[in-house]
Amino acid sequence: MAEAIKRRKAKKTGVVTSDKMNKSVVVRVVRTVKHKVYKRYVRRSTTFMAHDETNQCRIGDTVEIIESRPLSARKRWRVYRVVRKVGGAAAQSSGGLSSTGTRSNLP
Repeated sequence: MAEAIKRRKAKKTGVVTSDKMNKSVVVRVVRTVKHKVYKRYVRRSTTFMAHDETNQCRIGDTVEIIESRPLSARKRWRVYRVVRKVGGAAAQSSGGLSSTGTRSNLP
């Protein structure tokens, strides 16, 4: 039987938008494409579900994901490494709400 050909696995960099699942995160990857008619560059985003074995990723973290075998019905990517962590756990866990329960006027 012939050996399987090893190919380089795709890597993408994006921002974690959801970490509510156990060992899974949703990553939004932004790319720029040239518009066919207007010849201007437009930002397009795609979301990927990625496997996070250690549950280390939080919302707002910049991560690098790598292509893998199908892990579930919608997961085909794994978190390869965390490029940049988001600081301030208190602001992150409150979801932008102040201690009184109202939205703060953050820029």
